[in-house]
Amino acid sequence: MKHATAATETIENDSFTVTDVFKICIRCERLSKKDFGVRIPRPLGNGPSRFIPEKEILQVSKVDPRTQSIFEDAFAALGRLDNISLVMGFHPQYLESFLRTQHYLLQMDGPLSLHYRHYIGIMAAARHQCSYLVNLHVNDFLQVGGDSKWLNGLDGAPQKLQALGELNKILAHRPWLTKAHIEHLLKAEEHSWSLAELIHAVVLLTHYHSLASFTFGCGITPEIHSDGGHTFRPPSLSQYCVCDIANGNGHGHLEERRGNHQVSEVSGEVEVLMERMKQLQECRDEEEASQEEMATRFEREKTESMLVATAEDEECVPSRDVSRHFEDPSYGYKDFSRRGEHVPTFRVQDYSWEDHGYSLVNRLYPDVGQLLDEKFQMAYNLTYNTMAMHKDVDTTMLRRAIWNYIHCMFGIRYDDYDYGEINQLLDRSFKVYIKTMVCSPEKTTKRMYESFWRQFQHSEKVHVNLLLMEARMQAELLYALRAITRYMT
Repeated sequence: MKHATAATETIENDSFTVTDVFKICIRCERLSKKDFGVRIPRPLGNGPSRFIPEKEILQVSKVDPRTQSIFEDAFAALGRLDNISLVMGFHPQYLESFLRTQHYLLQMDGPLSLHYRHYIGIMAAARHQCSYLVNLHVNDFLQVGGDSKWLNGLDGAPQKLQALGELNKILAHRPWLTKAHIEHLLKAEEHSWSLAELIHAVVLLTHYHSLASFTFGCGITPEIHSDGGHTFRPPSLSQYCVCDIANGNGHGHLEERRGNHQVSEVSGEVEVLMERMKQLQECRDEEEASQEEMATRFEREKTESMLVATAEDEECVPSRDVSRHFEDPSYGYKDFSRRGEHVPTFRVQDYSWEDHGYSLVNRLYPDVGQLLDEKFQMAYNLTYNTMAMHKDVDTTMLRRAIWNYIHCMFGIRYDDYDYGEINQLLDRSFKVYIKTMVCSPEKTTKRMYESFWRQFQHSEKVHVNLLLMEARMQAELLYALRAITRYMT
């Protein structure tokens, strides 16, 4: 979009030029002599993310035609291109799978009505105080004919949705406790859920819990037209001009200059990590730990993961706008870890996504099992064989350690994995980031994002966040689907 100039463009119904109305920069014109009190919105953020430079995000679609094509298709289908998609654009293969799955869950034929789908999205996002996603689906909910009274609070929604509130809470924070809540929803004499409806609801809940993690983990900011995305207050930088609104410019120049002068505090971080991967591979080739030792290492890592602090910040108190969509705001992952409660072990060999969950979802909600499986596989196997500035690197070991650590936090164990590798590959600051983003994403800060893998590219950190998001979603799904399977048998 071009700079506003002292040209012939006029305001509708008036004979004055644009420069007669707005105070703008020297290059565009100094000042008008007339003021009609027009309020001009100014973006609060600088680009799609608070953590990643805007230019780096926008550059992706310019150099990759496939990404540009995906963006165009998304805009044509939804009438918008949200900031989540822009950040995911670093990885177009994944973005394509993600958008296809989300579109099916929200728009295509399924057990739940369209307004129920968006309301469940609101409930799930609100559980983590994710106002970005809540506002997005409030608008969508109203557009598909949802009753605005439901938005006054969960107690204004139908009893059937209110009953889902407890499962929303448990799935988000302690999914190993879902069994009784699943049975309650299916057995209820009034307002009960069918198996197909509950599968659809569970997939939506887990999708938006994990997407809230990604939103906070990447520092996603609201679009300028959204709630929280703009202000009408005058800019604090004298260099900022009204005409910059069209170009999305603002305070980011200062941040960018600040970032350009930052010197990495860590040297050789990547090389150390690569050397550890090499040594672990050599140890694998030389000897294999016994099953007893593998089980011991898992239990040790599971216990240690509980002791990892999520964040140093004070308790986050949700705003009324968000908290009215869920119950018991004080309930969270932190409760059991501080009290030392035991998390039972879930053995993937007994119930896995590939052998059990996939087929159950596909049977009760056709095609969704396939879409989810493709998305899980895409995130898990995605690689460019690079680590920071190094090329031709096999990152399989590192990706598996990240995925399995997240599942370990939820008590999920792979019998064939040596959990001793996790402490070798994931340092303390990275573990703090992972646990915060997965368990208490609303506490994720820019400082935490910047403190891990300081020599890595932003695109690689976004890749990590995709792994965290999908591993979390699959962990929640495994517990819920196992409970549904047990109910059916």
